[in-house]
Amino acid sequence: MHAVLEYTYDANYLQTREQYRVDHLRAAWEAVARGQLLVGGAVGDGPFSGLMIFTGEKPLEAAKAFAAADPYVTYVTGGVATSWAARPWTTVLGKGAATPVHP
Repeated sequence: MHAVLEYTYDANYLQTREQYRVDHLRAAWEAVARGQLLVGGAVGDGPFSGLMIFTGEKPLEAAKAFAAADPYVTYVTGGVATSWAARPWTTVLGKGAATPVHP
């Protein structure tokens, strides 16, 4: 099972993230250590968005909990994340697919 967590960032993301980045990355690496977060990072070359892939028994719940506690979100007034969305992801291809489908 997988879920996608996507952030929309402010236009000044590269500047505004600096004061929150250490705490954001610490929380992300803790989620990796718990086996909840597979990968994450910035998407694009400006404007940027953020994308994280969660896994496990309840990946959607893990993604929502991560966003609720993430400094990039809890400090929205700092202009890092202007919005976020967590959605289930039905994976059908690849070694880690939740429901592999073969032709």
